[in-house]
Amino acid sequence: MSSARAGGRVQPARSGDPKRVGPYRIIGRLGSGGMGTVHAGLDPIGLRVAVKVVNAAQAEDPEFRARFRREVQLSARVQGPCLVPLLSADPDAETPWLATTYIPGPTLNQHLTAHGPLTGGTLYAFATGTAQALAAIHAAGVVHRDVKPQNVILNPVGPRVLDFGIAHAADGTSVTRTGVMTGTPGWISPEHYRTGTAGPEGDVFAWGALVAYAATGRLPFGTGSPDVVAYRIMSAEPDLDGLPEGLRGTVEKALTKNPGERINSHSAAEECAHLLSTQATQVLIVDSGLEPTTVRDFVATEWHVPGAEDPAWQAPAASARKRTLIVLAAAAAAGAAVAGGIVAFDSKGQVDPDANSKATVSSAAPSSGPAAATASSTPRVIGTAPPVDPRTIKVPMDPLAGVPHPAYTRAGDESQPHPDAWRTSTRASSPQEQAAEQAIRDHMTSMLATKDMDFMKPTITFNQRAQTVIVTGGPVPQLPENYQDVFRRVGHMAACTALAHRLKDSPTTWPYGRFSIHWKTSDADTEAAALGYGEATNGCFTEIAGQWHGDESGMATAELPSSDKVEIRVADATVKAITAAWNANTPETNEAPLSTGDGINLGFDPVENAAYVWTDDPNNRFANRAAQSNLKGAVEEAVCRKLRAEFNSNKSWNYTRWTVAVYDAYTNGRRFIGSGTCTP
Repeated sequence: MSSARAGGRVQPARSGDPKRVGPYRIIGRLGSGGMGTVHAGLDPIGLRVAVKVVNAAQAEDPEFRARFRREVQLSARVQGPCLVPLLSADPDAETPWLATTYIPGPTLNQHLTAHGPLTGGTLYAFATGTAQALAAIHAAGVVHRDVKPQNVILNPVGPRVLDFGIAHAADGTSVTRTGVMTGTPGWISPEHYRTGTAGPEGDVFAWGALVAYAATGRLPFGTGSPDVVAYRIMSAEPDLDGLPEGLRGTVEKALTKNPGERINSHSAAEECAHLLSTQATQVLIVDSGLEPTTVRDFVATEWHVPGAEDPAWQAPAASARKRTLIVLAAAAAAGAAVAGGIVAFDSKGQVDPDANSKATVSSAAPSSGPAAATASSTPRVIGTAPPVDPRTIKVPMDPLAGVPHPAYTRAGDESQPHPDAWRTSTRASSPQEQAAEQAIRDHMTSMLATKDMDFMKPTITFNQRAQTVIVTGGPVPQLPENYQDVFRRVGHMAACTALAHRLKDSPTTWPYGRFSIHWKTSDADTEAAALGYGEATNGCFTEIAGQWHGDESGMATAELPSSDKVEIRVADATVKAITAAWNANTPETNEAPLSTGDGINLGFDPVENAAYVWTDDPNNRFANRAAQSNLKGAVEEAVCRKLRAEFNSNKSWNYTRWTVAVYDAYTNGRRFIGSGTCTP
């Protein structure tokens, strides 16, 4: 069952279908399958979504719930071109569900039946887009395992690869039944038939068959019973007659029987992109003399698949006043739904910790009667938005997205800072630079103060030629080395967030996007050592495929004693709550109760607004996976409850993330076993 597939047609809702799932209003069905039903839905502002709701019987199966929860986690990890972003999900609801962007268009099967094989630039764009999608999937450490024509939508703006229902992590941490072969006959690799192996190489094999099918309309290993097709896949050569010469070479390397000799998805994407760029450049030179600058431009230029509108999506037009009231009411409903524990993702697929703070506008009830009629010519305030909580303003992940000519031109430059950039930097001169300097200094001071380190006063300078903002600390005699690392992290976060916001707000005039952190050993230094550097155009937090994760640097900062009385109070109360949550679950987990001697500790990292929980396990309580899983559950339950309560009652409280680590005897160190974000 695909969460976005239905050939672009909405079927009528059936008796018993939900009216609403999470924040989404259900208007019909898109399809159904063994896992459940995909509903057509609208979000609070009317955008189309596909909502996958699992069957009631499946929801009662603990193994299935684990698999579904894993699907949500995997889908959130995978971001990239020609993929379908996960918007939100609630895998722990009574009836689990997830929602994705709705992708209109036919499947590859449907398009070939109606219009025949893909040709010319459209074929090259199809091969490039689908290969890029697989490369993004594999880069996230995920294997799709069901690449087939039914799982590719030909959207008017490009191909989209769907359905991670049986995807699994390449590290083997999938949740599947032993001995069950996953995939669809005809789209399974030789090694999967022989040994059950289903790695990234198997996805590439299926991709090669997919491209051949798209180019010729024929299955490269023919038709017949599953056993016959399996035999051909393992022993016969594919039928590739009709493929363009260059593309045929790439497809042949994808369909090699030996997975060790097979081209990988990244290389396949590069080869197809080169073929596509050649095709697109030739066409554009003839037509206009212009050349596209990115692979995405090439795909858009060469993709020629007509769109097909579905009238069932169309809602009756409402008056502007009525639309306003509907949107405001729906927004309030969405806010309430998110408050119920739904995992939300932003438009780029990143986990959105601020989802609950959105859509909080309230609307006045519409007036009726003569008084309202006589005042119709006077603008009326339908509703007013409360002041924006600065803690809920997200740091832009890609502040220059869609900006054709930004003032900052060094995006993607990974070169290390040159010493001359520090020496030739100057203090803020323009009002914009002065505002940025103040923002960085204030942010750094507030973070350092929680560790009683605000004696380290940063100097903020600017080098416009290098398009770099420079943060310098020191000299501080006899400063512990780990304090310098805290200064580095604090400077990195303060500079990154300040620059990201300014790039977003003034992309054509603000020239600074890079930053570097330095440390002087004396006032007479003519060269300060660089502690670190970075760029504000690719995110400021420690994230992997959109998910925040704790790390050793954050742990080191969290271990430093806090000087903030509120942090000390919350830390003490939260450790007690973790112990209480663990002990409350012992009848189900069969674990022994925790005591103060089991070494549960909690500290705060003000840089990434995270609570770190750790134990060196003096009583060897958490050596096995079951105990670690139980600890993770107790930590998440207790920490999020405490962080939410403080966040909602204390306007200066910024902590919304958590992570937990346990002692690992094999490495004689700590190992992270879980991280997350608590929606306030």
